[in-house]
Amino acid sequence: MLFRLNLINPIRIVASISVAALTVSLAACGGSGEDNQTAATGDATQSGGPDKLALSSPVDLTGAGASFPAPLYQRWFVEVNQEYPDLRVDYQSVGSGAGVKQFTAGTVDFGASDVAMTDEEIQAVSRGVHLLPMTAGSIVLAYNLPGVETGLKLSREAYTDILLGKIKTWNDPKIAEVNPGVNLPDLPITVVHRSDGSGTTGVFTKHLSAISPEWKQKVGEGKTVEWPTGVGGSKNDGVTAQIAQNEGAVGYVEYGYAKSKNLAVAALENKSGNFIEANDESASKTLEAVELPENLRAFIEDPEGDQSYPIVTYTWLLAYEKYDDPQKAKSLEAAIEYGLNEGQKLAPELGYVALPMNVREKVAAAADVISPDYKIEIK
Repeated sequence: MLFRLNLINPIRIVASISVAALTVSLAACGGSGEDNQTAATGDATQSGGPDKLALSSPVDLTGAGASFPAPLYQRWFVEVNQEYPDLRVDYQSVGSGAGVKQFTAGTVDFGASDVAMTDEEIQAVSRGVHLLPMTAGSIVLAYNLPGVETGLKLSREAYTDILLGKIKTWNDPKIAEVNPGVNLPDLPITVVHRSDGSGTTGVFTKHLSAISPEWKQKVGEGKTVEWPTGVGGSKNDGVTAQIAQNEGAVGYVEYGYAKSKNLAVAALENKSGNFIEANDESASKTLEAVELPENLRAFIEDPEGDQSYPIVTYTWLLAYEKYDDPQKAKSLEAAIEYGLNEGQKLAPELGYVALPMNVREKVAAAADVISPDYKIEIK
């Protein structure tokens, strides 16, 4: 049985993942195959077991979209297949922009985006749309600066000026003034940005537009923008690779990607004037300061809160209101149920933020109408 998650990237090529290979890997980390089989059976029983889905024939779901949640979705969909052997999910990590296009065209069973769809985008989907926040994460400025592996702080003025191309070297006075005692090298700065249509770019540029009138006027916000300076990388993992390979580089990526590659990450100045490091606690503080509306679309531009990390976003799974195949409808609900329950326990391990209970309940209620033959339970 083969489960594929394709992360299309010229630098880092991940073609497909077999459930068998992953099971061997997990066994090596967690004990014998027999023990892992027992654990898998126990988990299945706890969350309802394979009989709860009761498919009359195998179902294949295809999805496409954001690279931001891809590492987490990778884990989720492999484990969903272990719980429901007749359900296979193939998720293409193509970026939010391409994912929304494929979802709108109806060529996939679900999409994914780091930016909630606009009213205009929703109206273009004839089958209707459910926007379902499935996890959240921080967008960080990761950097490659020899001798400064930790402790770098960037003020709001400094990081917007770096991205505008106005600050060109790492020992610039605007960086040095908030980093006393740090030996900043006279090294050129190379900005690395996304080259594809990206929800991560949409979230990041929305924040920059909120804190910098100059950025708003000259560049603005969107899934794609005209960058004043720098080089492009495809998807989060492409930007991460560019930063890792080039001294003096700095770029924006989802926190989990920077964490997985052991990249240094700057503490950023928030709205209260405090320099905050990206971690589970600071991201949770940000979400606590934001009320998720009934339509589940929240845009976090510049959050309040002394300890809030300044750039945090939900990431949305895009589901249709109507599915012609009832087996696909209830299979998607089963996958969503897993993500809202067992899947949330995996989120912090991979650098994401587990959703609060009240948010999980809102998402479950919105998703539970996809199929009349399946009932989502939140545990």
